[in-house]
Formats: sequence, structure tokens, C-alpha cells
Amino acid sequence: MKRDGLMIEFFEVLNKAKTVRKELVEALLKAEQRLQMATATEGSVAIGSVAYSLQKEPTIVLESRNIMGVVVPKITADAVQKKMFERGYGIIGTSAAIDEAADAYEVLLDKIILAAEVETGMIRLLEDIDSTKRRVNALEFKVVPDLKLTIKFISMALEEMDRDNLVKMKMLKGKSERKAAAEEAKKLAETEAAAKATA
Repeated sequence: MKRDGLMIEFFEVLNKAKTVRKELVEALLKAEQRLQMATATEGSVAIGSVAYSLQKEPTIVLESRNIMGVVVPKITADAVQKKMFERGYGIIGTSAAIDEAADAYEVLLDKIILAAEVETGMIRLLEDIDSTKRRVNALEFKVVPDLKLTIKFISMALEEMDRDNLVKMKMLKGKSERKAAAEEAKKLAETEAAAKATA
């Protein structure tokens, strides 16, 4: 049951991972395109100075959640997507191309964090499915057959004991019947001898 439950969870996470991976690739292509556009209009020196002006780095919080006994990570990040005035560079001295590139890379960073969470969860689920599968196989092909053999051996031994008890009971019954018949014959002989003695 655990294996089946984990497989259902895995396929749900796999579908989510495919979607996240597709969105990540799209965000990466868009971010690279925006960066190239900004580099073409502003130059690489301006892009470099804007990149160094970042004041606040995003904080990543790692938590965990439990899926059928498997601990998977839950990653959240604060302050990834910022407002224009929170980025640390002057709004007047830069063009819209730089703002668009910054927006695109913030979206990309969000997608990377989500992809890390989903794909790490998928790897953990796969590892647990594999170990559960090994345990199930051990139960199915080793433990259960051994138990069946033990049950068969015990039932055969009990049947043999029943047969032995039945034979013993019959022997005891025959012995007691012979003893009773011998006592009856002895009494009869004594009665006949007493009758002859009196006659």
C-alpha cells in the first residue's frame, strides 16, 4: 500500500516537475533575451554596474514536509521579485531594457527555487520508492514463502501428532477391552469352579 501510494504521489510530482522545467526553460530564454537587449542598448559596463548595485539578497527558507513517511524539502524565498526602487540602482540613469532584464532574471530565480524544491522532492520519492520496492520484494519472495513453508511443516506435524494420538487411543481402548474381557472370563471361571465345588 505504501509503495502504491508513493507511486501516485511520484506521478503527481513528476507532472508538476515537467511543467516547472518547461516554465524554467522559457524563463531562462526570456531572461537571456532581455539581457542581450539591455547589453545592446546600454553596454556591458552599465549592466555590470547595475548588477553590483544589488543591496538586498533574497533569503531562502528551507522547511520540510512529510509525504507518506518521506521527508521532502519545502523551499521558500523572500524578496526575490523586487520593486524598481528596491533594486539599488538609479531609476533615472537606466533604461527600460535594464528594468525588463532585472524583472526577467527575478522571475527566473523564482522558477529555479521552485524547480529545486520539486526536483529534490522527486528524487527523495524515487529513493524511498526504490527502498520500499526492495522491502516488498523481500516480503513477497522470501518472507512470505518461508512463512508458508513453516505453516505447512507445522500443520503436517500436528496431523502426525493427531494420528499418533488416535493410534495410542485405539491401543489403550483395545488393551482395556482385553483386560475387561480377561477379568470377565476370570469371574466366570471362578463362578463355574464355585458351582462345581458345591455340586
